[in-house]
Amino acid sequence: MEKKKTTARKQGNASIVSMVPEGQMPPQAIDLEEAVLGALMIDKTAVDAVIDILEPDVFYKPEHRHIFTAIRQLFSDSKPIDLLSVAEALKKEGVLNEAGGDYYLVQLTQKVASTAHVEHHARVIQERYIKRRLIEVSNSILKNAYDDTTDVFNVLDEAENELFQISQGNLKKESVPAETLVESAIKRIEEISNKEGMSGVPSGFKKIDEITSGWQATDLIIIAARPGMGKTAFVISMAMNMAIDFDIPVAIFSLEMSSLQLITRMISSSTGLNSETLRRGKLEAYEWELLHKRVDELRNAPIYIDDTPALSIFELRAKARKLVSKFDVKILIIDYLQLMTSGENNKAGNREQEISTISRNLKALAKELNIPVVALSQLSRNVERRTEEAKRPMLSDLRESGAIEQDADIVSFIYRPEYYGLVEWDDEGRTPCAGQAEFIIAKHRNGSLDHIRLSFVAHLAKFSDLETAFTQSFSSKMNDEKNLPDSAGNMSPDDAFGPDDPLGDDNVPF
Repeated sequence: MEKKKTTARKQGNASIVSMVPEGQMPPQAIDLEEAVLGALMIDKTAVDAVIDILEPDVFYKPEHRHIFTAIRQLFSDSKPIDLLSVAEALKKEGVLNEAGGDYYLVQLTQKVASTAHVEHHARVIQERYIKRRLIEVSNSILKNAYDDTTDVFNVLDEAENELFQISQGNLKKESVPAETLVESAIKRIEEISNKEGMSGVPSGFKKIDEITSGWQATDLIIIAARPGMGKTAFVISMAMNMAIDFDIPVAIFSLEMSSLQLITRMISSSTGLNSETLRRGKLEAYEWELLHKRVDELRNAPIYIDDTPALSIFELRAKARKLVSKFDVKILIIDYLQLMTSGENNKAGNREQEISTISRNLKALAKELNIPVVALSQLSRNVERRTEEAKRPMLSDLRESGAIEQDADIVSFIYRPEYYGLVEWDDEGRTPCAGQAEFIIAKHRNGSLDHIRLSFVAHLAKFSDLETAFTQSFSSKMNDEKNLPDSAGNMSPDDAFGPDDPLGDDNVPF
């Protein structure tokens, strides 16, 4: 086995301990670093080719890091970049000697045979840097793995985050010409036309899909309601629609219910057997036959459930990346947002700031993975303080943070008047509301606002389309609660966020 030794060196501002085979140097390309820096000082077009590829830390020699820092600052200040200006900039910062002095700068310019391949050389330098970073991270993992005082799952999470940062931090997106974008857009439109206008992930609810064209990639969708309205039941029904009817892989992060409880609900919904009966296990012979016959669809459905309690946003990100990579998951569902933690030290107890951090990171996760993220959210008790006829939720009822409304692309509510003892809707016909719910799209960044009635079967905790769906549409010009009428049909002037109540005040039966 090859003998190894530990060497210490400086890179950037951090001291790195690298374990390399004896007699070998860490990955580097000193000659290319010299060629690139020399090219930057003699060819004014060279800087445009490499300025978005290189960072000071990618250079192996400390002298080269100082020189490139000076060049980048000159570029940022729109000043000419040449041998004299770089020397002057280094002198001004007091690091000319650390950069090798005037003579070294002259040597760099003399080593340039051609500037034609400067971009290729820059990418090789970056590749060598990535290898050095991999060695650094690997050594850190090795050190932590030998430390018995560290939590193994923290080590795993940290290792995954570090490796992901290496891969993502060195992928530079370039600007795309309009011609290419137009072609891509036309191709996308043609694909959508073949899917009957469904550009996103279908929810399985006809009217909702008509309004949204499916849940769109990179969107953060908030579904909020008071306890008992059926938030979990709705996303269970939706997940089953996606996985069973459309064969779309779905991931559910259940922070409140166990995975077994969640799958039992799905079995109830799929078989039509009362969930209470399933929990007791006292089934008649024909019910057992029905159970085994109809559960096969659910057994083969691409649904992945994670019931980790008090999940942090960092853990969620790591788990989500694995699910998307391994199972090609197309949508994430989180039940529910207020049970998550930011993963940061929150001794000050500012829950509103923590929820803001979680909300912002969920939106970033949707963009990062290029899939929709659906997050359930609680509403404040403001709803309960209103009269029985005015309990339809508004954006100002969102619990603990206005950042949820700001970050979300779609904010929707679930409202069941039957829960409050009402027997009819507040429409002109005063139609019966038994067994019905209203899905309210209160904010839609890229579409219209609607009130959509759905069927709700309480003993199965199941939502489905209402055959004669009643829809009341509104303009999306303002996208706030002012667009939504109250129970009397009047527009609400209230734009203030109500006081937040403590977390965990009720159990959620649905």
